[in-house]
Amino acid sequence: MDRAAPALPPHDDRGPLAAFAALTLLPFALLALMGGLSTPAASPPPIAPVETAGPMPDLPASPEDTVVLSELTATDARARNAAVEFAAVGPGTPSPFRFDGSAADRLRARDCLALAGMAEAGGGDSDQRAVMQVILNRVRHPAFARTVCGVVFEGAQRPTGCQFSFTCDGSLARRYSDAAWRAARDRAEQMLGGATHAPVGNATHFHADYVYPWWSDQLDKVAQVGPHIFFRWRGFWGSGKALSARYGGEEPDPLQLRQTALATAAASPLPSLVESGEAVRSITAQTGPSAAGQGPATSDAASPAPGVHFVIVGSGDAPAQLVERARSLCPGTRYCQVYGWDRPGDIPSALPLSREARSTLRFSFLPERAANPETVYFDCRLFAQPEVGRCLPK
Repeated sequence: MDRAAPALPPHDDRGPLAAFAALTLLPFALLALMGGLSTPAASPPPIAPVETAGPMPDLPASPEDTVVLSELTATDARARNAAVEFAAVGPGTPSPFRFDGSAADRLRARDCLALAGMAEAGGGDSDQRAVMQVILNRVRHPAFARTVCGVVFEGAQRPTGCQFSFTCDGSLARRYSDAAWRAARDRAEQMLGGATHAPVGNATHFHADYVYPWWSDQLDKVAQVGPHIFFRWRGFWGSGKALSARYGGEEPDPLQLRQTALATAAASPLPSLVESGEAVRSITAQTGPSAAGQGPATSDAASPAPGVHFVIVGSGDAPAQLVERARSLCPGTRYCQVYGWDRPGDIPSALPLSREARSTLRFSFLPERAANPETVYFDCRLFAQPEVGRCLPK
């Protein structure tokens, strides 16, 4: 039974403003209290393998083949990932990157590396360096692009071919603070200048622990940093000797790459909550601490679980159907909330919601829990006179 209050016109909805503001901050505090966070197992000491070059055509190296797609639910994927032991071969010892390009190449490489670090790993130092190490390993591996920006945006011109999910899921529209950019650029400069990140060694692949792509069991699992698991190919092509390609500069324009990626993503929009019944991004205590160590981490795999789910909504969606879909994302009795935006680029990456994220919010759902009634809000500029819920406060 729908216990939400009847719809109110926008100009009469000033009353719930304080309550709604509290609702947008409450998830961050509650999720921090949700227990059961596990510590990833450390990888064993590396053992030197016998390495000989083999044929490379069989490697899953093309943009179509190394995309991180998973048919398992987040829970099943974590269980399967946890069951796979770390390979005795270890991550290997990374070699310093030797930059040999122009000043313009340096700026472009730095910014592409910094952007990938922030988008893929949040703000944590070790998390960002691990991602940057993988990118620089790929630049020197003959299976990938020969430039930093080329590796970061590889496959982003294809609807389902992006190597790094942030280049094709609308996250390129996300904005980062000046402080975040400064810190990431500083790390990128260090990595381009020869700094290495030993925990991931010669890894050329990684994915979050809540997905299980088909290629996962075809590579050696060698490390875990935060929620990300790192891999290297077996045999010669996963060794340090395979990272022999010489960097020669000629970085492509990242602005043009970004425009192409955004145009591709716009041509293939993310599924809405009504279409798929799934979230675009979820934040749960089960994903472990955030990269910054200040709260729960994000997951790009949607599954019904306690937490906060970010979804896509549209003006053509029936409000009652949106509410039903939101209820299906929040089964059980533990804390859960659903937030919806109509543009993928507006979807935030973390809690609490920023002022910008709140200003573009189109839908909010908090299920009935204990003595608290179900609470539903719609942006009445997008959903005129919804038959359920209330209008979002201005």
